[in-house]
Order: sequence, then structure tokens, then C-alpha cells
Amino acid sequence: MDLYHNQYYHLYNRSNNKEVVFRSHDNYLYFLTKYREAFRDSLETIAYCLMPTHFHFLVRVTTADKLGLQNSLGKLLSSYTRAVNKRYHRHGSLFQPHSKSKLVDSEKYLLTLTAYIHQNPIRSKLTQRQEEWIYSSYQDYIGIRKGTLPNKAIIFEYCKTIEEFQSFSEQTINQINPRFWV
Repeated sequence: MDLYHNQYYHLYNRSNNKEVVFRSHDNYLYFLTKYREAFRDSLETIAYCLMPTHFHFLVRVTTADKLGLQNSLGKLLSSYTRAVNKRYHRHGSLFQPHSKSKLVDSEKYLLTLTAYIHQNPIRSKLTQRQEEWIYSSYQDYIGIRKGTLPNKAIIFEYCKTIEEFQSFSEQTINQINPRFWV
């Protein structure tokens, strides 16, 4: 996985065999804490969503150390897996071997991807509304929560208000072809 400095990427990974990897509220929070520690100096997070069986992050790379980034991602997933294995008395890998990254090469894709990431709980029928899912950055974007992980400034260069962002997000859910949902 090559991640280049000052480029935007969609990072994601799924569990093996659709196993639930985030079994409790504490699991979600622990993963986000580990993520923040791992990438504090190398990634700027624009949007994220943790789902029971997978995760999505929209990031901008802030380092030129590609190998360091790859190692940090591997360490994050393996340390999270060790913690879950210990807590739930299980063995083996939780996540698929290779995390995926897709280059975000246009402003339109950046905006659409932000909406796509936040809409995962709706597509998975976990919620009916984006703001109901607390394990994504959507609540931060619309002001329900004051989270510090996502940098919302880039998105608000295009959507000038919270209402404009919400409207764009709601309209976009019907425009994304279901075959693109991860």
C-alpha cells in the first residue's frame, strides 16, 4: 500500500469471515484511541466510520514516511487484535491481511466519499439516520458532538454550513451505486 505525502486516501479493512470485531462500546473507543496514537503525526483524519465488521477512514497523509505508515497500520490492527483475543478468549487474526487504500483524486470524490463513509450504518440497516451512529465523524460534522479527531475544515470549504453539509449527505445516499459499497 503506497500512501504519498499530501494526498487524500480512503483506508478500509474488513474482518475475516464477517466476524464482529467491535463487540462493545469500549471496543470502538479503544480502537479510535489506538488509531489516534498511531497516526497523530502522519495522518490527518477527515472522516471515519467504525462498523461492527469493518472500518473506513478518509485521510490526508502528512508524512513522507510511507514505510512508517504501513508499519503503524499493521501495529494498530495487530495490537487491537491481541486485545480482543485476550478479552474474548479467542485466537487468530480479526482483519483481512491487507488493508485497502484508494487515492482520492478529485474534490467531487472527496465530498462523495465523506458522505459514503457516514452512510455506512444506514446501508447496513444499523440506523435509519446518520446522526444516530455514534461511531462515525458525522455527529462531529453536524455539531452534535465536539470530537477532535476529524478535521472538518476541508469539507466545509465546499459545504459552507452544517445545513448544506446535511443536505448534501442526504441527497448523496441515493446517488451512490450499491455495487460500490464496501
